[in-house]
Amino acid sequence: MKQSLKLAGLAALMMSVSAIPAMAQEKIKVGVIVSLSGAGAVLGQQARDGFNLAVKDLGGKMGGKDVEVIVIDDELKPDVAVTKVKGLLERDKVDFVVGPIFSNILGAIHKPVTENKTFLISPNAGPSSYAGKECNPYFYVTSYQNDQIHQILGNVAQKRGYKKIYLMTPNYQAGKDFVAGVKMDFKGEILEESFIPLGTLDFQAELSKIASMKPDAVLTFMPGGMGVNLVKQYKQAGLLDRIPFLSTFTVDESTLPAQQDAAIGMFGGSNWAPTLDTAQNKKFVAEYEKAYNSVPATYAFQSYDAAMLINSAVVAVKGDLSDKAKVAAAMKKADFPSIRGSFKFSNNGYPVQDFFLTKVAKRADGKFQTEIVEKVFSNYGDRYAKDCAAQ
Repeated sequence: MKQSLKLAGLAALMMSVSAIPAMAQEKIKVGVIVSLSGAGAVLGQQARDGFNLAVKDLGGKMGGKDVEVIVIDDELKPDVAVTKVKGLLERDKVDFVVGPIFSNILGAIHKPVTENKTFLISPNAGPSSYAGKECNPYFYVTSYQNDQIHQILGNVAQKRGYKKIYLMTPNYQAGKDFVAGVKMDFKGEILEESFIPLGTLDFQAELSKIASMKPDAVLTFMPGGMGVNLVKQYKQAGLLDRIPFLSTFTVDESTLPAQQDAAIGMFGGSNWAPTLDTAQNKKFVAEYEKAYNSVPATYAFQSYDAAMLINSAVVAVKGDLSDKAKVAAAMKKADFPSIRGSFKFSNNGYPVQDFFLTKVAKRADGKFQTEIVEKVFSNYGDRYAKDCAAQ
């Protein structure tokens, strides 16, 4: 009997010892939740592809562990996003969640993810709501704080001496941030703040109003399919020759394949362009175009950086994600070579970086891209960080 107990104990010990290397080889699981259907599908596809490209460049591993990427479509519906992200947390037990594209979806998933003490990295949406007092040690942004990207337009409009402008944007949080961002530097008259229902594709009523009001410039934030239609209709209405068009996320590499010649010469605000002169960017653009036969947009590069951010943290903690405080500290260091060059986090988990005015051009190979015209802000952090208690 004693011999049997000894053998049983030895077997149990051997089983527990053999389990140690198995545990050490557990995968790093990342849930990517982006819009892959509807008007914002192309944006989500770019983000998904950028993230997958980074994982491929890392050899499918982070900190020596295999990486499993689970991609889901939020369908641009907050209630659907909540249900699906809970599946990532409870069923798939992911270590990190990357996404989403749109701020209204971020507002829906932020609480369930961060309250679960799972790290949420936004590769695009950067609303003001989480940049100040509501900052969170489990939330990081690899894009920008929404106001900043729109502030570029207001700054340029002011410097160019425009006296009266017309604003047009979708009616949701990011649209409100657009208006707030423009107003930061523009001191002239705003003829109208036109808030359009999200998903609108017919802008004839607004274009008629613009033609009658005759502003010095139209400033707009109109992403995805909304931007495609607006640009085409603006050009068809003959307004581009009379009223300058400055935008954010309206003419970029995700929409240009559909807009094509109608967008040539239009200006945009951005934290990046395919022509940005860094070694990392040149490599990224070449690899992306080869892999997906399209020119990458900001959604792709910011998602690529999100993967590299996660990898830097996993490497720093030697693959041990059990101590959340150590992982957060490693995330905050952002110890990786960003595609955009200069990059670090402010105390609120939002980036400090450069911002540019870009212009749409047609390349010699017939493809369209944005190109840097001038740097507008250098090493620029957002205005809400001062209200964030140190994480």
